[in-house]
Amino acid sequence: MGENKDQKIAVQIKNSRSVIIASHVRPDADAVGSLLGLGLALRDAGKDVQLVLQDGVGKYTYLPGFDLITVEPKNQTDMLIIVDCSDPDRVGKVLAGYGQPDLVVDHHKTNLKFGKINVVEDAQVATAAILLDHMPEWGLKISPDVAQCLLAGIVGDTIGFRTPNVNAEVLRKSSELMDLGASLSSVYREELVAKSYKAVRYWGSGLNRLQKDDGLVWTSLTLDDRNEIGYPTNDDADLVNVLSSVRESEIALIFVEQENQSVKISWRSRPGFDVSEIAYDFGGGGHAAAAGADVSGSLVEVMDLVIPETKKLLKRQRSLVE
Repeated sequence: MGENKDQKIAVQIKNSRSVIIASHVRPDADAVGSLLGLGLALRDAGKDVQLVLQDGVGKYTYLPGFDLITVEPKNQTDMLIIVDCSDPDRVGKVLAGYGQPDLVVDHHKTNLKFGKINVVEDAQVATAAILLDHMPEWGLKISPDVAQCLLAGIVGDTIGFRTPNVNAEVLRKSSELMDLGASLSSVYREELVAKSYKAVRYWGSGLNRLQKDDGLVWTSLTLDDRNEIGYPTNDDADLVNVLSSVRESEIALIFVEQENQSVKISWRSRPGFDVSEIAYDFGGGGHAAAAGADVSGSLVEVMDLVIPETKKLLKRQRSLVE
């Protein structure tokens, strides 16, 4: 990104009194960490900031400033920013009527570049890493709380530095955030180790249905599972990352039934396979190693549609790897 774009963003931030920042539905660590990291820095700069997530903060109450997040904006704004979101539909309906975002910051290669200014760097491991690079150029300081949030985004999207796109530069950025006051041990525990009792019971429902066929591992979670256990949110409790650890798995796939006659799908793949392609075909997006989509239909209908297509993708890409 050219210096001129950074300058334009810095000027717009300086001239804005109020800012709304939003991210995608069913937010992950990078969505919440980027939202809070940028939001807290803007508050430190004296801005009136509204932080919006349609599905709320979820499990990320361990991050500083989590209580500032609301499920809908209350007022109009001088500047609208979307972080970690590849297309406007992924934000949900909370920004209806607000118009085109002034700024989109994202690292998904399927990003539609739907902002007036787009800082989209798909080589980065996380949107939080992009913000670390550019926030100083925008006149924003990285306090210990901001650093903690940005580190959570990097740790979350790399699954604890385990994804194939992790390199020495990623570790240097994480070290820089630690120097700025972030605690890697606390982020790592909260993001990757600690799980609620209900989340682990929810895993049990999915693991009981686990299936495997020629390098593809998949399972499903139903609304009945969620209601019976009392699991509070409409995600998979990170079960897909457990599936991706199966030794025989080249691609892991999970289907999570939603209340609106739709299904949330998450794919994970080993190095050499790109699941962003199939996610995009089904109206979603993501990265080579991790992608997702929301597909209308019953759980059975969606599984019957998606599993054969994923098997075709696996066979086609396997021939390229071999």
